[in-house]
Amino acid sequence: MVYPSAGGAGVSGGAAMGGGNTGGSAGSGITGGGNGGGSAGTGVPGTPFPTQACLDRANGLLAMMTLDEKVAQTMQVERKMATNALITQFGVGSVYSEGGSSPGTNSPAGWADMIDGYRMASRASRLKIPIIYGLDSVHGLGPVAGATVFPHNIGLGATRDPALVEEVARVTADESAGVGADFPFAPVIAVARDERWGRTYEAFGETTELASMMGIAMVKGLQFPTGGTRISILANLKHFLGDGGTADGVTGGPVTGDEAALRAIHLEPYRATIAQRAGSVMLSYNTWQGVEMHFNKAMVTDVLKGQMGFGGFVVTDYNGCFNIGMPDPQGLATCMNAGADMFMLQRDNVLQPASGSVLSALRDLVNGGTIPLSRLDDAVRRIVAVKCEMGLLDSNGVIDRALTSQVGSAAHRMVARRAVQESLVVLKNDGGVLPLAKATANVALAGNTADNTGNMCGGWTITWQGQNASPVPGATSVRQAMEAAIAGRVTYSANGSTRGSANVGVAVIGESPYSEGVGDRSDLTIPSDQVAVVRTLKEAGLRTVVVLVAGRPMILEPLMQYADAIVMAWLPGSEGAGVTDVLFGDVRPSGKLPFTWPRTMAQIPINQGDATYDPLYPYGHGVTY
Repeated sequence: MVYPSAGGAGVSGGAAMGGGNTGGSAGSGITGGGNGGGSAGTGVPGTPFPTQACLDRANGLLAMMTLDEKVAQTMQVERKMATNALITQFGVGSVYSEGGSSPGTNSPAGWADMIDGYRMASRASRLKIPIIYGLDSVHGLGPVAGATVFPHNIGLGATRDPALVEEVARVTADESAGVGADFPFAPVIAVARDERWGRTYEAFGETTELASMMGIAMVKGLQFPTGGTRISILANLKHFLGDGGTADGVTGGPVTGDEAALRAIHLEPYRATIAQRAGSVMLSYNTWQGVEMHFNKAMVTDVLKGQMGFGGFVVTDYNGCFNIGMPDPQGLATCMNAGADMFMLQRDNVLQPASGSVLSALRDLVNGGTIPLSRLDDAVRRIVAVKCEMGLLDSNGVIDRALTSQVGSAAHRMVARRAVQESLVVLKNDGGVLPLAKATANVALAGNTADNTGNMCGGWTITWQGQNASPVPGATSVRQAMEAAIAGRVTYSANGSTRGSANVGVAVIGESPYSEGVGDRSDLTIPSDQVAVVRTLKEAGLRTVVVLVAGRPMILEPLMQYADAIVMAWLPGSEGAGVTDVLFGDVRPSGKLPFTWPRTMAQIPINQGDATYDPLYPYGHGVTY
C-alpha cells in the first residue's frame, strides 16, 4: 500500500477506465465454490473454496442484511476512525492499521487489548458478524514492538527452502493470532524484474517459479499451520497484477510487455497460490495497457474470478479507488464494478449515515443502479463466506492470551535465526578469508549497519518506512552477536578508524530502511562514504569482509578491489546472530541468489534468460565453504 507521505507514489499514468455498470457474480466461481473441485471441508489443494457449507451460511446472513449492513461489510476502516460504537452500529467488515498506526502501548498485550475491543464490538452488532483485522505483517509481525522480525521475502527466496518458509509463515500466523491480527497483508507474490523498484525486497525473486514455490509455502503456513480444515490466518496475495514489472521499476507505473508475458510471468504465481485455497487478493496501483488495475474488470472479474475460479474476496490497496485519479464517488463505483469486494479506506467521514460519507455514497450508488445490487451481494457473500472458512462465525472471538505471551519468544526467534543462516549468500571469498577463525579472530567491526537493527529489519518494521534512527525492540545487532561469539575480541567504530589489535576487518554496510515509492531508485551504486569504510580497513592491512545489508542487488564495482569477501545478508530482520553464525563457520553458507546481480546500472533491468546476459553474478550464484 502507499500511505500519504509517499508523495503520490501510487499515482501513475494511463487513462482511468472502469468496468461500467456490469456487476453480479457471472463467471466468478463463487456459486460453485471456486478454486477447483473435490470434497469440501479440508485444507487440501484442489478442494472447493469456499465450501458449500460456508456459502450457505453466507447466503443466510446476506438475506437478513439491510443495505447499510451490506455496504458496511465491504468496508475496511482504519483503526483511528473505527470506534467500537460505530463498529457495533453498522456491522463493519474489517478494521486495519495503516503503517505506524498502533495502539497507545505498542506491545503484544497492547495490540491484543485493542483488537479484542473491536472484536467484541462487532459481535455486539445486530447480526454478530465478526471483523477481521488487517496489518502489514509482511516479514513477521513487524508493526508490533517485541515481535519476531524475519528476513524479508528476498532473503527467504535465497534459501530455496519452502519447508523453512512454511515454518516462518506458521510462526507469523501464531504471533498474529496472539494479537488478533488475522488478516496480514501478505504474501507479496510479485515477480520483481527491475531492482530499481522500491519493493524488490518484498518479492521472493525474479522468476515465476521461485515466486510460485515460496508463495505456496507462505499460504500453507499462514492459513493451515497445523494442516487442519479451517483457515488460521487469512493469506492476502498481492498485488494483482504486475506490480513487479513496471517500467523503470517505478511503483504504480505501467507494466511492460505484452499480454502473453503478463500471463506467463506475473499471473502464474496467483494460479499456483489460489490452488492452495488462498482466501484474499489485494489489487495493485499499477496500470496495464493504460487501465488502472483497480478499475480493470477484464483482469479482476474475467480472469481472476472467472478463468482462474478465485472464490475468495478482493480488497483494494490503501485508498486504492481514490489514489488513482478518479473522483469520489465514481472511483468507488468503478472499483466495485471491476471486481473489488472490500475497500481499504482512510477517510475522516467513512461510516456516518448522513450524506457525504463513504457509506452513504456507496448506498446511493446501489440505490441509483450505478452499482448493481447483485454485484454488492456477490462481494458481501465472498467476504462472509471467507469469515466462515476462518471459523469466525462459530467462535467467541476472544484472543488466546497464551498465544500473546509467545510473541517474540525464544523458540520463534530461533526459527528466524535459521532463516537468516539459510538466506545469506556468499558472493565472493578470495583467499578463503571466510569462515573467520572463531578461536583466534580479532575483528575490527565497522559500517553503518553493524550496530543498527533498524537497518537490518528494513521497511515495514514498527512504522511504514522502518526504524532508521532507533533500534527495533528485542532485536540483536551484528555487533551484539559478534561480541557474544568472541567476547573481548571485537573493536567497533562506525568509520573503521578504531582497529586495536585486529587481524581481520568486517564492514557491515548497506541501505537505510525504505518502502514503496520512497525506495524507488535510479542509482544503486554503493555510496562513497560506505566504500571509504571498507577502504579504511583494507588499507590498514586487514583482510576485509563486507557484509551487505540491502533490499536488492547493488552496484559493487567501487568496493570490489577492497573486499576480500562479500556476503549478501539482504534485510535479515531481528536475529543478527544468524549472520555471525555464517561468518564464523558455525553454519555452512547455502544461500543462492534469487536475483541476477548486475555489473553496472546500464545493465538494469537484467534477468535470467535475457538475450544478452553478462551479470557480475548470475541468478543462483552462491559460494560455500
